[in-house]
Amino acid sequence: MTKTVPPGAAMLLDFIREAEVGSKGRASYDVIYGHNQGKLTKPLTHMAIAEVIRAQKGWARAHGSSAAGGYQFMRATLSGLLKEVPGLGGDQRFDPALQDRLALHLLNRRGFAGFISGKIGPVEFARRLAMEWASLPVLADSQGDRQRIRRGQSYYAGDGLNRALVRPEKLEAVLRAVLAAGPREVEADRAGEAAALVVPARPGKPVSRSGRFWTWLLTAGGTIVTALKELNLVALDWRVQLAILVIIVSFAVYAIWSMPAVRDALRLTR
Repeated sequence: MTKTVPPGAAMLLDFIREAEVGSKGRASYDVIYGHNQGKLTKPLTHMAIAEVIRAQKGWARAHGSSAAGGYQFMRATLSGLLKEVPGLGGDQRFDPALQDRLALHLLNRRGFAGFISGKIGPVEFARRLAMEWASLPVLADSQGDRQRIRRGQSYYAGDGLNRALVRPEKLEAVLRAVLAAGPREVEADRAGEAAALVVPARPGKPVSRSGRFWTWLLTAGGTIVTALKELNLVALDWRVQLAILVIIVSFAVYAIWSMPAVRDALRLTR
């Protein structure tokens, strides 16, 4: 199972894969319907998605179903995912990591987040899962795809092809375990979101290393010297000289004081 799949979802997907193909090891990802993968010219996980979709048309005629991979993706399902999942291309290899990613997408589409949060009960969530994966049973009597079905039957009972392959008690136990892992998943998601929102503060430069500080300091000094030399301030009344120098120095002091480095050094920041 891909490490990026949350623990509860990984637990449920492992269970689904085992229910669908009879095992949850690495070889489970290469299975096609009826365990006819031995008839393929190369392993399923070495094929591109577009290549799988093209081949599924023939598998449906030869074997009675186009189901492929650890999660038994139907041809129509894969074609839909190719259009629906962002960044998914037909040239991507149908390897275990991609199959896990696509199965997680289906799981989320069936309401996994709502189940974890308590908005969807186990009976309803199990019914949704049974609509996606025919080997899973419903947990209560209800209307199926073709007929009224009893607890423990496949949602597709009566189609002459599908039946539930696990007992409802086993599914209930797995769903309880998934719910128990749920709070950890929610906390992990929240921690990830919080970390994404925190922007590390950039350490400020010491005032003595600030280019802006020295620029304004030298500008102020240079301006005073230039004024004395070019404007012949010495010929003016001393009060006028003082007023002009105060204005120049005040402007320079304000510019330096407004610098973040200076305000940090003086503890003036909020």
